[in-house]
Amino acid sequence: MTTNGNVSFWYAATGVPEPRPALPGDLQADVAIVGAGYTGLWTAYYLKKAEPSLNVVVLESRFAGFGASGRNGGWLANTITGGRTGYERTHGRAAVGRFQELLNEAIDEVCGVAAAEGIDADIVKGGELLVARNRAQLARLHELAREEDRWPEGGATLLSADETAGRVNVSGTQGGMHVPHCARIHPAKLVRGLAAAVERLGVPIYEDTEVTEILPGVAVTRRGRVTARHILRATEGFTANLKGLHREWLPMNSSMVVTEPLPAEVWEGIGWEGRETLEDLAHAYVYLQRTADDRIAIGGRGVPYRFGSRTDLDGATQAGTIGLLTSILHDMFPATRGHAIEHAWAGVLGVPRDWKATVGYDPVTGLGWAGGYVGTGVTATNLAGRTLRDLVLGNSSELVSMPWANRRIRRWELEPLRWLAVQTMYALYYGADRRERSGLPRTSKLALLANKVSGRGL
Repeated sequence: MTTNGNVSFWYAATGVPEPRPALPGDLQADVAIVGAGYTGLWTAYYLKKAEPSLNVVVLESRFAGFGASGRNGGWLANTITGGRTGYERTHGRAAVGRFQELLNEAIDEVCGVAAAEGIDADIVKGGELLVARNRAQLARLHELAREEDRWPEGGATLLSADETAGRVNVSGTQGGMHVPHCARIHPAKLVRGLAAAVERLGVPIYEDTEVTEILPGVAVTRRGRVTARHILRATEGFTANLKGLHREWLPMNSSMVVTEPLPAEVWEGIGWEGRETLEDLAHAYVYLQRTADDRIAIGGRGVPYRFGSRTDLDGATQAGTIGLLTSILHDMFPATRGHAIEHAWAGVLGVPRDWKATVGYDPVTGLGWAGGYVGTGVTATNLAGRTLRDLVLGNSSELVSMPWANRRIRRWELEPLRWLAVQTMYALYYGADRRERSGLPRTSKLALLANKVSGRGL
């Protein structure tokens, strides 16, 4: 029987942790960080490393790693959220190229910190493999390859069908691309280890302490008020729950399923010895990893958005989504048929109106923020944490000059407009994928219309 929810599969082996003590009442600090996911924990880690005398506290509504940091697909990737093109127009080629290099380097930074802090997060740096499975996807792959030629900093290599299948034998493979700058991780092991490292530096993490409002100089909770010169928001997809921020970032849902451990004879046919992360080139794409205990975890959007920016609590996903992801898994890897789906879950990620992540700080109000990663934040959180450190401390480093720093974007529309837009967008993407699977040799016009509806690049 498939377990559905219980936050995520990543906690199945150890169980969901008991919360740390809650905020005991009103408190004063130098820095208050709202949210104990990757962004908040990396920020606390680097602030205390740089200035050990700082009084830093972290406030978390449930437990460290409850949100996207404990539910994601386990990709430590070098993706610039929202792509490079828009930033190239606004900041120039050189700045974007350096931004890409910094994200590449952040992967090794995470691996290095994990090793230094004794965090065993099942890290394997096998790169990222993109697979084209029909003629339209192959055409997009070649377009992507031409674009990647302009950005050698990304390190991408175009592969033939045989070369791609030699890495991971996905049914129907027509071509692929390999990006070396990516590592597979166990998300919950990383976030729990990072939380412990932060505590060893002397940073208390107050769990079961929901922040309801952030104001200059104060974080308001139901357990007391925390006053601090610097208040940093690291709430990602749950930002909509904060007073006054309901339309800041749209909470998008993503779902995953994971198989039981697969036997050796299945892996003999699939390969996947390099433990690459894996993604197809569908519009409603899926993302996969081979876990340390030889399962396949696969994720996709499912029901992408709940009316009124509602967010879930325990990670349960819909039966239809479980069925959809299972059918895609079986189509990609026919040998997995007959092997059980052990766990299904869902998480929420933050989507800014222009689909680009941001990190910023206002020295006048003392308010800072980072997030809006649109599902590509596992690596970016590390770079964001170091950037917030420099912004708070007033360091004029190259990090604070990167294109995503101190960007201001407009808010999402009122309901029902944003609900209608998201439903329309994904209906168009799913329709485009159906047409392309039926033999359309080029990208469906439905997908081009969906891109316009989405508002990407605004």
